[in-house]
Amino acid sequence: MIKIEAVTKAFRSRPVLDSLSLEIGAGDRVALIGSNGAGKTTLIRCLLGEYTFDGSISIDGLSPRNDRREVLSRIGFVPQLPPPLKMPVSELVRFAATLSGIDTAAIIGVMERLGLAYDEVRARPFVKLSGGQKQKILAAIALGRPSRLLILDEPTANLDPAARKALFDLLGERRSDPVIISSHRLEEVAGLVNRVIEIDRGRIVLDDRVADGGSAGAVASCVLRLSRPDPAFAAAIREWGFKEGRDRLEWCGEIAAADRLRFLGTLARYGSLLTSIDIESEPPGARLVAQGGAGK
Repeated sequence: MIKIEAVTKAFRSRPVLDSLSLEIGAGDRVALIGSNGAGKTTLIRCLLGEYTFDGSISIDGLSPRNDRREVLSRIGFVPQLPPPLKMPVSELVRFAATLSGIDTAAIIGVMERLGLAYDEVRARPFVKLSGGQKQKILAAIALGRPSRLLILDEPTANLDPAARKALFDLLGERRSDPVIISSHRLEEVAGLVNRVIEIDRGRIVLDDRVADGGSAGAVASCVLRLSRPDPAFAAAIREWGFKEGRDRLEWCGEIAAADRLRFLGTLARYGSLLTSIDIESEPPGARLVAQGGAGK
C-alpha cells in the first residue's frame, strides 16, 4: 500500500531523512518510534505531500506530491501539534465534514466518545481550547471519516486516561485500516501495533514484527489494596476513573489493556503503599497478581 524508496530530505543542508526505504502493507499497524529529531514527523509530512524530497513515495500507486488531493482524501491524520486555527469549533467540524462528504454527526459522535461535549465548545475558537480539547477534536475529525490509512503523530499527547481508553476502543473498531502511529515512547503504543519501526538520524535501525496488537479496544479490570489511605494516591488514581471502596483501602476500576504499561508506571510511584494489585484482562487473558507489598 505504501512504498518509500530512497527518500532523502534535508533542511539547510542538514539531512533529516537519509536514503530511507520502506514498504507498509494493508495489514500493518506500525509503531514509528525514535527520539525527538530522529525524522519521524518529517517522514509523515512527506507522506502527506507537504515536503519536496529526493526519492519516491507511492500510496495506493499515487504520489503524495502529484496526486495530493486524492491521497489526502484517503488518509485520516492526527498531527502532533494542533494548527492555530481561529475559526469556531462548529465551523471547523462543518468544514471537515464537507471535505470528507460525511455528516457532522459522525465527527461529533467520536468527539463525545472521547469525552468532549460538543455543545460546550462549538462556539469557541479552536485556538483558545486546551491541548486536550484540541487533541480530541483532531482525533474525532480523523476517526469520524472513512479512510484507507490512519496516520497518528503522538496521538495520546494531552489525553487523560479515559480519553486514551476511548481512543484505543475506536482504533480497535477499525482494525481493517492500516495505521502508522508515531511516538518517541514504545510503551505508549505497544498494545496497538503488530510492527515496530525505529528511526535514528533519518535511517531505519529496527524493523520488527511483533505479536499482533489485539489489545486495542480491550479492557482490564483492576483492584488495588493499600496499607493505609493516602490523599496523593487518591488524587492520582481518580484520574484513571477508579472508585474508592468502603474501607478507603480498596480501589476498583478498568484500564485500557493498551494503557497497561503507563498505568503500572503510575502505580510504581506508590509502591510502598500497595499491598496487592489484581489485573485481569477482559475478555479473559493474562492475569497479574502481585501480593504482599507491590513495588518493594
